[in-house]
Amino acid sequence: MSVSQVKPIELYYWPTPNGWKVSILLEELGVPYEVKFIDIGKGDQFEPEFLKFSPNNRMPAIIDPEGPDGSPITVFESGAILQYLGRKFGKYYPADERKRVETEEWLMWQMGGFGPMLGQNHHFRIYAPEKIEYAMSRYLNETHRLYGVLDRRLEGRDYVAAGEYTIADMAMIGWAQGWERQGMDLEEFQNVKAWKTRLEERPAVQKGLVVGKEEREKFALQDDKNAQSVLFGQRAR
Repeated sequence: MSVSQVKPIELYYWPTPNGWKVSILLEELGVPYEVKFIDIGKGDQFEPEFLKFSPNNRMPAIIDPEGPDGSPITVFESGAILQYLGRKFGKYYPADERKRVETEEWLMWQMGGFGPMLGQNHHFRIYAPEKIEYAMSRYLNETHRLYGVLDRRLEGRDYVAAGEYTIADMAMIGWAQGWERQGMDLEEFQNVKAWKTRLEERPAVQKGLVVGKEEREKFALQDDKNAQSVLFGQRAR
């Protein structure tokens, strides 16, 4: 499909590692898209209109006005969005079955581990009102283990799967941005360090990582206990 004739995809987004996955892929594809900010600190993710197509009250989500049958389709969950867009545009998600399975293995690895565990690490180290030593140690150790898994995987490889740059790489690079706050030392993981540098040299990755940068910076400056209550208490505002 020619991207020049594509109607803009609506991206419901906040500048976080999960949001970056989709902004990076859209930039790589060169597909027109419109960003609809979902301010997760204010509780936009609980709005009824958003819940209609993202029932887990999480961003990102997309609305593609030109779905498989020509009518709109909604997709929530970042991994599902990457797969959908990869299939639709025939890029970064190999058609060869062996390569596709390998890409899916590492995408699922990110979705199930190199994301949730890093997020818990970040939460208990940075945001938790009570410093629970067991939780901090447990998630720090798991983060370290996962970086080790990725480092071993990248030994002798430029990319994580299929011998090429895929949606699996895009799913991981945003999470790797937070290595310092996760308590990691990239000097210990030289293959990850080289891979991270390699991806960050791509113009589309650079563009994808700065979508909503101003919003993220404003949020970082806030000392908003209500925002944290919304985020971590998982309640509507």
